[in-house]
Amino acid sequence: MFLTLFGTVVIAGIVGYACERTGFTHNGILPSMIICIGGAFLFYFIRLMFGFGFASPGVNAIAASIGALIIVPFHWRK
Repeated sequence: MFLTLFGTVVIAGIVGYACERTGFTHNGILPSMIICIGGAFLFYFIRLMFGFGFASPGVNAIAASIGALIIVPFHWRK
């Protein structure tokens, strides 16, 4: 379980960096990575508590990271 948490953080950081470098988002590298890691943490703990999610923890991390990058910046923009 502990290694799954570390893997989730690493995958979320990679997704945040990759999304910023490819031009998917325009938040900056560090804010995108922080948003991805936060979304992945949230989804990881929801999966632990309620059992929602996909079969693989890696797919959960990728889906949560991309979802957080889509939801968070658009929610706070005017």
